[in-house]
Amino acid sequence: MKSKINQSNIPQHVAIIMDGNGRWAKNQGQARINGHRMGAESVRKIVEESSKLGIKYLTLYAFSSENWNRPQEEVNAIMALFVEFVKLEMNNLIKNNVRLMLIGNISQLPAETLNSFNQCIDETSSCTGLNLVLAVSYSSRWEIVEAAKQIATDVRNNIIKENEITEKLFSSYLTTKNIPDPDLLIRTGGEYRISNFLMWQSAYTELYFTDVYWPDFREENLHKAILDFQSRERRFGMTGEQILDKNKH
Repeated sequence: MKSKINQSNIPQHVAIIMDGNGRWAKNQGQARINGHRMGAESVRKIVEESSKLGIKYLTLYAFSSENWNRPQEEVNAIMALFVEFVKLEMNNLIKNNVRLMLIGNISQLPAETLNSFNQCIDETSSCTGLNLVLAVSYSSRWEIVEAAKQIATDVRNNIIKENEITEKLFSSYLTTKNIPDPDLLIRTGGEYRISNFLMWQSAYTELYFTDVYWPDFREENLHKAILDFQSRERRFGMTGEQILDKNKH
């Protein structure tokens, strides 16, 4: 399947809602945390393959703001798993020229988890290959509200004027301000919604849904999603004829 991928049309930014860890574990008769642990193996595989394919940004929905409402035991285990993953993978990220980035309300993270992330961000800051963006304690509604608050403050302080507020300016107040909008958003686990993830940024993103649970998601599943992406015509509000004419020039 990989050989069928058009290398001239690789999505520059792929975002993934990694769903199905808990249900995978339940089907295996295991504790939910084992599903998250196996999901970490999928992260490792998909990061490596994304880097090989030449994808520039890979954003993974690792932990939503709503996930804080899960049983405390599970939340604690996930936070510990983040620390473990960073320790195990930091050298691999550097070796594969992968830069780690973080988006979300990270002030809510336990100190040990945040310190581990910050150390990895610092150690990989000079890497120039794939940008691995982890959305942790992230909510799109939270992000949009925070941007609106900051803009209101800057208007009140005469830093910007009300008539200067545009889509471009608004985007510059988001946590993704230095990250291009996703070309392709993949959701695993058989659900058909975006669950408060990159709602502003995904206005023209191609959506791909699969029944495969995240712990079972591997390189061939990524290839299938990319091939599906490449079969679509992205019009951005224009007609197909306009797109054809634009591509000719």
